[in-house]
Amino acid sequence: MTVHHLSLQTYADAWSHSIEAISELVKPLVEGEWNRRTPCPGWSVRDMVSHVIGAECEMLGDPRPIHSLPSDLFHITSDLARYMEVQVDVRRHHTAPEMTSELEYTIIRRNRQLRNETRSPDTVIRSVLAGREMTLEMTLWMRAFDVWVHEQDLRTTLQQPGNLDSPGAYITRDFLLRNLPKVVAKDAGAPTNSAVVFDVHGPVEFLRTVRVDDRGQGSVDGTPSLGPLVTIALDWETFYRLACGRVRYAAVADRVKIEGDQDLADAILRNFAVTP
Repeated sequence: MTVHHLSLQTYADAWSHSIEAISELVKPLVEGEWNRRTPCPGWSVRDMVSHVIGAECEMLGDPRPIHSLPSDLFHITSDLARYMEVQVDVRRHHTAPEMTSELEYTIIRRNRQLRNETRSPDTVIRSVLAGREMTLEMTLWMRAFDVWVHEQDLRTTLQQPGNLDSPGAYITRDFLLRNLPKVVAKDAGAPTNSAVVFDVHGPVEFLRTVRVDDRGQGSVDGTPSLGPLVTIALDWETFYRLACGRVRYAAVADRVKIEGDQDLADAILRNFAVTP
């Protein structure tokens, strides 16, 4: 696929790779497997694929379904979740063939839309996040991130690991890293003039330092710190699952190595989830 602006190409390619992988994962599933529970609270495989389809349909400009949610969906705890659930709940009785055919048709339509995209990356559009507006570039970045994470959710559910180092994985790394300063400086309350190092190994490897300045503002860079207050070492899969709220720190503590201030590390890892 080729879009008209090179700055969008990376996101379009990563999105395409992940959503095609989702299509391949669910194509052979029998009816009962569509009801299997995923790492997202309240969502089955069918629900997760419905969410992906619905988000892409909104990117295409399709009208939102006119649908009232039932009152017993206890996993709905925010207006954003309620907004997204409409596209999910309206498909809860769709059969496996209906799901796979709609997914395939949506992928075809979105690929065509991306090929014909002529708007500049900084064009402000209505995103799929409950009517919020953001740039086209940020919207495509978030779609690539979202689809890769849901691909991994499905792989976890179906016990078919893979693509932990695919193009979408690097998009996800960058998306999650931009949220680290808030986690460290604000949510965990790291002291001023301190540094926290994250040493991530595995299919995606990186070393990043979050620095908190004398005003309590955080920033992240790739330069090692000579005297970090704490160093947190963990594998890539654990990093993204914590950051995306798929697991809690207590469940994966044995996969995390901490050197330095244990209390600060605990506070960071308890507040690590950056997705709604």
